[in-house]
Amino acid sequence: MGKTENSNFSRRFILGAFAASAITAAPTFTKAAGFLRGAGDIRSLNIISRRTGERFKGIYCIDDKYIPEVLEEINFVMRDWRRNETKAIDRRTIDIIAASHNLLDTDEPYTLLSGYRSAKTNAMLRRRSRSVARHSLHMTGQAADVRLSSRSVKQVFKAAAKCSGGGVGRYYRSGFVHMDCGPIRTWRG
Repeated sequence: MGKTENSNFSRRFILGAFAASAITAAPTFTKAAGFLRGAGDIRSLNIISRRTGERFKGIYCIDDKYIPEVLEEINFVMRDWRRNETKAIDRRTIDIIAASHNLLDTDEPYTLLSGYRSAKTNAMLRRRSRSVARHSLHMTGQAADVRLSSRSVKQVFKAAAKCSGGGVGRYYRSGFVHMDCGPIRTWRG
């Protein structure tokens, strides 16, 4: 009996490892939350803050179960670094960032330019630039501005738009793409 239990464990372990590797190798899905459900649902994120150098690389959701401790790490990396304030980043935004990154087929982490912004930080940035929205979704933890040095703004924009998860703005002069989980829309900044 002990031998049978041992071989079942080994078989389950091998099948689980195969499923996890199949997910990272598979290149496509249509919606941000549609992470290859047939092969299992393992979501990962790879992002580095341009301002602090802090990085998150890892799995944050398995079979539609978000890992609270991991989400806290993501919230910290995506915090308002100017005021050192954190806010829960909307899971849908994290999913859009992860899904678009997967579509781009690169190991390079997204460079995060802006995640959560406090109302005070947003007001300060708004005074400096007309492109900062008064009621920005950054203030509710529902938006992020990212870039990849190995991909063009147009490529990142197309990947994010393909996810059909929210708003996607392309900012060619500043070299970044805005992604949010608000209404589905696109724009050029």
